[in-house]
Amino acid sequence: MKLNRRLFATLAASALAAGLAGPVLATDLAAIESAGTVKIGMLVDFPPFGILDTAGKPDGYDADVAKALGDYLGVKADIVPVTGPNRIPYLLSGQVDVLVASLGITKERAEKVNFSKPYAGISIAVYGDKATALADAAALSGQGIAVTRASTQDTGVTKVAPADADIRRFDDDASAVQALMSGQVKLIGASNVVMSQVNAAAGDRFDKKFDLSSQVQGIAVAPGSDALLEKINAFVVQAKSDGMLDKVHEKWLGGPLPEFVKTAE
Repeated sequence: MKLNRRLFATLAASALAAGLAGPVLATDLAAIESAGTVKIGMLVDFPPFGILDTAGKPDGYDADVAKALGDYLGVKADIVPVTGPNRIPYLLSGQVDVLVASLGITKERAEKVNFSKPYAGISIAVYGDKATALADAAALSGQGIAVTRASTQDTGVTKVAPADADIRRFDDDASAVQALMSGQVKLIGASNVVMSQVNAAAGDRFDKKFDLSSQVQGIAVAPGSDALLEKINAFVVQAKSDGMLDKVHEKWLGGPLPEFVKTAE
């Protein structure tokens, strides 16, 4: 009894999600061009990179990039909502052709998928009241700083802060931000994503003091999808050089594409 491709892909994705061995389905660029559609997996619960608009359709930074990629390939971008845990299984099982899904480029992930040149990035930094001068980590001495407990920013701040820094840990980003906004603390360890949202609400009350870490994000394809990856890389290079990614980043995060993304390969 033969299984159709959709059922086969679903079974394979289930196996991969469960940590079982499964076949990896490379994506053929010619097949995408022939079909006139590219299936792009995207998170829809990671604002501002992936959200649902008022009509329930995918929107956000990644949606704009996905649509632009479809235009570059000369096909329609069919955006398929995915989750953090299932996005790579969906790709490897052929349920999507490409991931534009806020996927940070890491060594572990690069063993499973092939990444494009970076198209976005998330940085972790110390932010705070503009009136608070803070040149480096040593200046955190005696300062109160809010972080989300057990987060990347918690790790980053804890690593560099002097022993007498008052690190105040909260259960989520919203609580840490509220501590900053209400004046409980003058500083916060946060991502550029969180701070773009704070700046939208608070205007110019706060600014970045210094960076703690950064991670670039890549568009992912299944191993063996060489022609498709080459085309996607060409798209990313053009989108950086012609300012498209700057405009998208400005739209969703309030500033141009960070230098660490522009210069990363």
